[in-house]
This record gives sequence, structure tokens and C-alpha cells, in this order.
Amino acid sequence: MDLHAAKMIGAGLACIALAGAGNGIGIVFGNYLAGALRNPAAASSQTTNLLLGFALCEATGLYGLVIALIILFT
Repeated sequence: MDLHAAKMIGAGLACIALAGAGNGIGIVFGNYLAGALRNPAAASSQTTNLLLGFALCEATGLYGLVIALIILFT
């Protein structure tokens, strides 16, 4: 196998984290919306948890993207 082909395959596998991050963000916001519609009075107290969950999911995707770029350009 050529080194260039192996780098492309490795970068593609590292980008799987982006799909997981998108799925996680959808779950976080979907559950927040469902909870806010059931109990609107408690929605404001859960905003911090919403933003923390979003940040953690997004960080996972960004780590995968950084690893893919490192594989491609080094």
C-alpha cells in the first residue's frame, strides 16, 4: 500500500468523530427541547447543562478534525 493512500484512509477514519459529534449535538439539543416543552419553568436552569453538553460534543469533533489534518499534512 502506498503511503499517500494510507494517509488518506487514516484521515477518513479520523473524520468518523465528526459524525459522532453531530449525532451527539442533535441528542443534546433534542433532549433539552423535549424537557423544556414538558416543564418550561425548569428550562432556564438547564441552559448551563445544555451549553456544557454542546461544548463537549463539539470538542470531540474538533479533536477528530485536528487529528485528520495532522495525518494529512505531516
